[in-house]
Amino acid sequence: MRKLAFLFLATILVGGLFTACDNSKTYAELLDDERKAVSSYIRDNGINVISLSEFERDTITDVSKNEYVGFSNGVYLQIVKRYGEEYASFDDAPPFENNNLILARFVEVYIFDNDTTLASNVCNKYEYLNLYPDGFRFTDNGYSIYGQFVAEPGLAYYFDYGMAALYESSTVPAGWLQALEYIRDGAHIRLIVPSKSGHNTAQLQVYPYFYDIRKFSIY
Repeated sequence: MRKLAFLFLATILVGGLFTACDNSKTYAELLDDERKAVSSYIRDNGINVISLSEFERDTITDVSKNEYVGFSNGVYLQIVKRYGEEYASFDDAPPFENNNLILARFVEVYIFDNDTTLASNVCNKYEYLNLYPDGFRFTDNGYSIYGQFVAEPGLAYYFDYGMAALYESSTVPAGWLQALEYIRDGAHIRLIVPSKSGHNTAQLQVYPYFYDIRKFSIY
């Protein structure tokens, strides 16, 4: 009887092991799930994707047509406003330069279930989430660009309550930084950022996010 009980228990354990293995996915499978989710998000939201060559003719996306430019790394960008309303023209607005302290007001949406996961947008009604913009500095050496959320004198609350605190990483999503060369102080943009160009949690979990960055401003 003990032998039969042991064999029965062993069968259950082995079966459970195979079930667990069947439920696990390879990194390639997770990337495929992400790609499908992004494609569905683009379709469901009526996004019109334009090529990089088309975009670079004037670096403008037509919001009335819901245009987004698609980059080779899977990032999609829509420029709602290229610069702040306080400037008369694009040339009047200062560009983002190395070591600028940049503040970001944004909404983050988890694409897999279309749920808002973080918000620091202007007039944010969800006060318990985050009232403050995130602050970061970036470095562009001509070959690569890197950004880091900062906690500086008088600005510590940006770091305490923002993306760095929630995801436990000071690294700025590369997708955010990719947009900086096309916009200037006060710009409003929207982004679809795949995991490889996202924050630490996005990369580890293979999660894509949508961002409505209501304002990028130089502090």
